[in-house]
Amino acid sequence: MRVHEALHWAFSFLRERQLEEPVAEMLLRHYLQMDRARFLASFHEELDGELFQRLEEDLAAHASGVPVQHLIGVESFYGRQFQVDQHVLIPRPETEELVLAVLKEIRRQFKKEEEITILDIGTGSGAIAVTLALEEERTNVTAVDISRDALQVAADNARRLGANVQLIHGDLGEPFLKTGERFDVIVSNPPYIPTVEKDTLAVHVRDHEPALALFGGVDGLDVYRRLMSQLPALTKEEKGMVALEIGAGQGMDVEKLMQTAYPKAAVDVLYDLNGKDRIVLAYWNETSY
Repeated sequence: MRVHEALHWAFSFLRERQLEEPVAEMLLRHYLQMDRARFLASFHEELDGELFQRLEEDLAAHASGVPVQHLIGVESFYGRQFQVDQHVLIPRPETEELVLAVLKEIRRQFKKEEEITILDIGTGSGAIAVTLALEEERTNVTAVDISRDALQVAADNARRLGANVQLIHGDLGEPFLKTGERFDVIVSNPPYIPTVEKDTLAVHVRDHEPALALFGGVDGLDVYRRLMSQLPALTKEEKGMVALEIGAGQGMDVEKLMQTAYPKAAVDVLYDLNGKDRIVLAYWNETSY
């Protein structure tokens, strides 16, 4: 069987089951270790029989609910490949927008010669922390997670991608409340899906990504409330920033929580490329207090 024949067979398999057709190309490119240009040029080459059997097995697993990212072991984020497994949330494009907003605000708020300390709360795969460390060299990035398995994935990603990130085990900001350490910037993508929406999620998400990273209580805001009780003691008073990813429709509620935590800060709700409220950003400087 040639590559293009295997691809069209896989397309049909996925289409019949109302699954995303690009999964077929993702799997084949992963097996063949090809970029897209090389893959397209290989269409008339023979595909090894063992690889086609692997394709059949992986598509069956995907049809049963296994995310394609778990099958290939990676997901692309901000132009880099991050290892993922069942212990971490699969990085989403919306979170790339969170990173972009943080980088933009850092470059606006801080002078070029300033070193900036960043804390990523609930780091998971380390996608946010590693990306910030690599994209802005003057940052000193620390990341915390309650899951030791997630921290191992983050450590592997940081090491493989060459990022200097300090990884700490702990529940939200508690390790730093104990030490009194404060940061210039805090960023987090907390669990924000209301538990009542669990049954509406795709099986790939509901059954294969960690519930600890998905669900935020009845209204999805439990972790935000806990964070707001901690954040003022974790950020520097003279100048700082907090950036939180949120679920669509949560902007007003999280904005109010942020304004209560930081009554003199400027608080903005930012919208993603799909027009949904996605980020709540608070920032302040010496003149705010």
